[in-house]
Amino acid sequence: MKRGIFVICVILFLGYCTSQKIQEKYSLSPSIIPPVAKKIPTSVTLHGVELKDDYAWMIDDTRSDSTVIEYIEAENLYAEKILSEMSALKDTIFNEIISRISEEDVNAPTHWGDYYYYSRREEGKPYLIYCRKFHSLSAPEKIVLDMNALAEGYEFFSVGRREYSPDQQLLAYTVDTTGDERFTLYIKDIEADTLLAEEVYPVNDVEWANDNITIFYVTPNEENLKSKLAYRHVLGTDPAHDELIYRENDNAFYMGFGRTRSNDYIVLGTNSKTTSEVRFLDANESPPGGVFSLFKPRKQGVKYYMTNNGDTWYIRNNESAPNYKIMTSKFSEPLKWDTFISHNDSIYIDGFDVFEKYVVVYEQHSGVIKPHIFFLEDGTDYYMTFPEKVYVYYDRWTPDFKTDTLYFSYSSLTTPSSVYAYNMKTKERKLLKRYEVIGGFDPDEYQSEQVYATSYDGTKVPISLVYKNDLFKKDGSNPLYLHAYGAYGSSRNAGFSRIRISLLDRGFVYAIAHVRGGKEKGEQWYEQGKLLNKKNTFLDYIACAEYLIKNKYTCPEKLAAFGASAGGMLMGVVANWRPDLFGAIVAEVPSMDKLTVLLDSTASGTKYHYEELGNPYEKEYFDYLLSWDTYQNIKEQAYPNMMLTAGYHDSRVRYWQPLRWVAKVRDMKTDNNVLLLKTNMAGHYGGSGRYTQYEDIAERYAFIIRMLGVE
Repeated sequence: MKRGIFVICVILFLGYCTSQKIQEKYSLSPSIIPPVAKKIPTSVTLHGVELKDDYAWMIDDTRSDSTVIEYIEAENLYAEKILSEMSALKDTIFNEIISRISEEDVNAPTHWGDYYYYSRREEGKPYLIYCRKFHSLSAPEKIVLDMNALAEGYEFFSVGRREYSPDQQLLAYTVDTTGDERFTLYIKDIEADTLLAEEVYPVNDVEWANDNITIFYVTPNEENLKSKLAYRHVLGTDPAHDELIYRENDNAFYMGFGRTRSNDYIVLGTNSKTTSEVRFLDANESPPGGVFSLFKPRKQGVKYYMTNNGDTWYIRNNESAPNYKIMTSKFSEPLKWDTFISHNDSIYIDGFDVFEKYVVVYEQHSGVIKPHIFFLEDGTDYYMTFPEKVYVYYDRWTPDFKTDTLYFSYSSLTTPSSVYAYNMKTKERKLLKRYEVIGGFDPDEYQSEQVYATSYDGTKVPISLVYKNDLFKKDGSNPLYLHAYGAYGSSRNAGFSRIRISLLDRGFVYAIAHVRGGKEKGEQWYEQGKLLNKKNTFLDYIACAEYLIKNKYTCPEKLAAFGASAGGMLMGVVANWRPDLFGAIVAEVPSMDKLTVLLDSTASGTKYHYEELGNPYEKEYFDYLLSWDTYQNIKEQAYPNMMLTAGYHDSRVRYWQPLRWVAKVRDMKTDNNVLLLKTNMAGHYGGSGRYTQYEDIAERYAFIIRMLGVE
């Protein structure tokens, strides 16, 4: 669009407001004027309540309405001008990030059969290069997949799944070039370095059978990411004729393929937020053309996950066990289940792995994972131990079934991420890689701690903190960055970040509020932050902010709130409820208009969110949602300085959610603080490539630093 036409269009539907005080307060150019959107009053009535809306005209899932596009451009132009005033600080932080992270780096290798697999980065290139070596790490390198070469010519590029054929000669991988998370499946002959003729779109998931020529994949429906159709494909045949093996008609469920670690079975799982069921097929069938067998029919509220060792199934399930238990059954008597690990009210079973000689159960104790290792030969067991009380443990890709080695990574708020190979028999721990902080990092210069805020109902909410010793003063003068998510059972763990040092070295306290809605303290912690308990998430976060202020970690003027996606929704609620607590709020791709989204019952996937937040067509849930919904509860009051982002191709949080929220807040707020929205042309996770991601973080940090007045 030509600039002259753009200006005319903007003048036709935008108003202007005086922002002199904003510019004076933050030393911004006085010519920067925010857009104000036109109003077209509409309303909808449900349960006798009229929901009025002046900005429903922005809802355009087709992305074809030029008026909406022009308003997005106006917001982007305003955001660009505001953010350009702090571009020098952004560039400084970006360069700091780059200086700490080696631009040329090789990740820790994993041994599988005859090969060692690893990934590496090259200076100036944004994407990973996946490689392998035959028999020895000193052997010549074979590049399996160079994402930089594949990404040439695309503004956005992302590889989703990478699955090697059992004989390790072929690689099935999926590619997204828009950010909408709809992937194209490709098959590569690794040694020949050529692509097979097959190309399938759209694909969300993929798995091989043991014959090395049969692939199973899942394709999403046309409206939403929630997968619906499962297919079987044989290499060398036309994908248009692929066999449909399962159709999921309930849009609350999604599907995914996997395989047992023993490689004996292909597993097709269907899951909603509360219910699951599993089908399985012998992966050694030749050809694997049989019917998937249903293990146990779905039962509302019951979830289970399974794998095998020989003729024994191991099943993690939550029936009468909210923190999960592990059962076993024999193939000959699949309905006769025996207890392997009983349910424990205080220990959450986060997952498990089954090897030929071991079972590893990932137990969560007071928010940290303690791997519990069982010897199948003699029935003995033990826990792995770690030097710190608060840490992050992640199991890594360990492809071999007949192995004593378990790969994992470990970090804490003050310990850089480290990768280990652990011998489960001898308990020997071998450090494979510690990710270096270029320029030096002394953990003794930093302090971490965990404190507890008391929420409105007496619940103790953990807060993980880290700061630099010589810059921290417990007098309320420190700037503080308070991060939280609190939804869908997703936890925010207290791990290390080289990027975060740019805040810590400027005197920031970095804090993670482990609010209800995640699973930091088990399944009940999640249940207490969903449906008719959802307000606990918001009130917990407010309690954490109040605790940190009361105990002199910071003050309201120096407190920055951050959340993304459902965590961004949290930011919208606290902005409406307690704007006085924060000097700045940043919400990335925030779900800011959830009631409107949930009212669209025709959209695929809506029922999935009903199990998290409630069905508004039921009055009890409607009333509860209405009482906290971020959009409906915008009010005439002062709001903090705020920055929001949106993804134009975001299929999880549609771009018009933050767009409408910003338009309405700008119309109603009584302050002169900064409010900006930046919409990128990517999807839910922003731009692709590490440099784009570093730039986005540097921009967020610069905005917060500037708005809090940090020197």
